[in-house]
This record gives sequence, structure tokens and C-alpha cells, in this order.
Amino acid sequence: MVTKRLALPALPRSVVPRSRPTYDGGLCDAGWVPMTTDPSASPDAARPAPRSRGIYLLPNLFTTAVLFSGFYAIVAATDGNFDRAGIAIFVAMVCDGLDGRIARWTNTQSEFGKEYDSLSDMVAFGLAPAIVAYQWGVARIAEYGSVWGRVGWLATFFYAACAAFRLARFNARSGGADKRFFEGLPSPSGAALLAGFVWMLNDLQREGLRALILAFAVALIAGALMVSRFPYLSGKDFNLNRRIPFAFLLLVPLGFVIVGSSPPEMLFGLFALYAASGPAVWLWRRLLRLRRPPRPTGGRPPA
Repeated sequence: MVTKRLALPALPRSVVPRSRPTYDGGLCDAGWVPMTTDPSASPDAARPAPRSRGIYLLPNLFTTAVLFSGFYAIVAATDGNFDRAGIAIFVAMVCDGLDGRIARWTNTQSEFGKEYDSLSDMVAFGLAPAIVAYQWGVARIAEYGSVWGRVGWLATFFYAACAAFRLARFNARSGGADKRFFEGLPSPSGAALLAGFVWMLNDLQREGLRALILAFAVALIAGALMVSRFPYLSGKDFNLNRRIPFAFLLLVPLGFVIVGSSPPEMLFGLFALYAASGPAVWLWRRLLRLRRPPRPTGGRPPA
């Protein structure tokens, strides 16, 4: 007689959650875990370190100064003080150049500082110059018809939107970008270009339809350069700790004398040259590529 052996069903295996055991048998990321039985394990050593909720004071003070200067420029332009509005935007640009360097020098970089800097830049270099240009031209352009008024606020809105696109692209590509160059005109330089032009026209007391068209054209050009892919020197690889010849030190007071002789005109001229350097470098590189002789192919020359 042949007896058959009955196969018993396999018992289900216990699923062990993939997480670190805790000292009190609490719920971790993957579920409940058993309590540790090692009496030598310290509860304080097993507990994860609490995340610090504070922020760094020094770099965020300069970022707050950027935000304050942009807000003050908007208020000054609303009151008709376009000289003060232009100065405030240039002060914001100086503070924006210091907050990042101070954070790197003191090793106080943080995600909060990065996001706070972007929001402050949008106010100081996106909204403030657009509102300054619009407030300067809206009262003068009304006498030429409602069509020119629409063109004015559309041009200034185009600048503000391009500044937002430029800041978003910089944050998205900052990890793998070349630190020596900016992709597109930086937003502080675009703000200096537009606010400096309005400040210069207000200082020279230029009026008329031609001056208004030029101001709105500068807003369109500055916005287009910010979202372009033209390379601009960043200056981040410049080492302030290295020694320089003594003759180069004389350039510092000379620069102050030149800018101090006529600040609106000189500042606008400097940033206009910087804005034109991007297309000029791109065009120079294209010309060099066209002048290069074609590379020889890998085939053998005929006998």
C-alpha cells in the first residue's frame, strides 16, 4: 500500500520593515520596529538630532536691505521722486552683491537664504524698475493718446516677466552652470540699465515722445537680454586675496571720480557697455568659428 505525503502550505514569511531600530519601539519611516535589547545602547545616541530652526543673521540682513531698497524705490517713484528711486535700486544692487559673498566667506549658506534672496531680487530688480519706468512715463505719455499708454505698461510688464523668468532659470540651473559666466543678462544689471536710463532722462529733464519711446525700448531690450543665452562675465572667479600691481590700485579712486562727476550718465553708460558685451562676445565667437579652416577627414589621401 502506497501512502501519499500531504504537502502542508508554506507559512507566510514575516516582513521586516526597512528602517533603523529605535530605543523605544516607536514608529519609524517604514512602520513599527521592535525595541532594542542592547542595554548598553544610549537613548540619546539612537535619537536623531533635532533640526535647527534658526536662520543666519548676517547674510539675511543684506538680503533684507535689498528688499527694503526695492520697496523704497517703488514708494519714491509713486511720489514722483525718480532720483531717489534710481539711487535706491543701485543701493539694492550693491547689497545683493554682498549678501552672497558674505554667506560664502562665513560659510552661512542655507536654503532659506537662497529662496529669500530670489524673492527679494524679484521685488528689487523685477517689479521696482518696471514701476519706476512706468510711473515716470505714464504722466507724460497720456497726452499722446491711450494707445501709447498701453504700449508703456505692456513694455514694463514684459520687463518684469522676463526678470521672473531669469531668476527662475538661474535657480533651476545654478548647480551645473559655469561659474565664470552668466547665461543672459543678470537681473541686477538689467535693473541698473532701466533705472539708470530713467534716472538720466529725469536728471537731464528730457521730455517728449521720443524720450518715452526710448525708455520703453530700453525696458524691452533689457528684458530680452535677461532671458537670452548670451554669456556675461560673472566675476565670481576673481580672487580678492591675491596681490595686484600698485598701478591697478589707482583705478579705484579714478573710478569714483568718473562716476561721481555725473552719476546718472556714468552709471547708465557702464551698465550699457556691460549689457552690450554679451551680444558682442557671442558675435566674436561666431566669427572665429567661421574663420577656422575645416578639419581634415580621417580618409587616406589619394596616391
